Amino acid sequence: MFRLEVCVDTLDAAVAAAQGGGDRIELCANLAEQGTTPPNDLLAACLARLTIPVFPIIRPRTGDFVCSSSDVETMLAQVHHARHAGAHGLVVGALRLDGTVDSETIAALRREARTLPLTFHRAFDAARGAAAALDALMAIGVERVLTSGGAATAADGVAQIAALVRQSAGRIVVMAGGSVRAHNVRDIVTRTGVLEVHARLTSEDDVRGVIAAGAPSPAPE
Repeated sequence: MFRLEVCVDTLDAAVAAAQGGGDRIELCANLAEQGTTPPNDLLAACLARLTIPVFPIIRPRTGDFVCSSSDVETMLAQVHHARHAGAHGLVVGALRLDGTVDSETIAALRREARTLPLTFHRAFDAARGAAAALDALMAIGVERVLTSGGAATAADGVAQIAALVRQSAGRIVVMAGGSVRAHNVRDIVTRTGVLEVHARLTSEDDVRGVIAAGAPSPAPE
C-alpha cells in the first residue's frame, strides 16, 4: 500500500480529499503556475476543518526556482507563520543559477521549520543531476522529495524514480507525482517501489478511485 498526498488549492477540495481517504494535503495557491504559498485564511480554514496533515507550499512567487535574498526573507517569514499557525509540515524548494540545489537556502528553511518535516517540491525535476540533488537534500535533513523522475509525468519517469528510491535507501522518502491517476497509479507504484504518491485531485470520488486502483490485488484463496 502507499500513502496518498492530494494537492489542492481550495477548502472544498481539501475536505473532499480528506473524506475520500487521502493521507495528507499539499495546500497551494496558483496551481496553474506550479503552486505558490496559500493565503493565511485558507491555511487556517484547512487546519481547522481537517484531521489529516496539511503541508502548505512555501513559494512566494511564480516563475523559476532561483531565489533572491528578498525571496528568501519572504520564505522564512512564511515558514515562521505556517509553523505557528499549526501546519504539520512544509513544501519548499530552491535552486542555484547553475541548476544545483540551493543548499544554503534550504538549510535556512530547515532551521526555521524546526521539527516540521520538509518536502522538496518539483523544483527537483528542474535540478541538474538528480542523484547529486538527492544527496544534497539528504545531507540537509529534508524528509521527502516530490518527483516525476525528470519527465513530463511520473508514468514516463518511472526508471529514474526507481533509481532514486534505490539511492535513498530509506533515508528520504521519494514521492512520485505528475499526472498520477487511477489508471496508472498501480503501475507507477509497482515499477518504482515508492511508498507515497502525489496527485492533484478535486473530488472525493477521484481520491477514492486512486486509492482503490492502487490497492494490491487480493491473494487467491
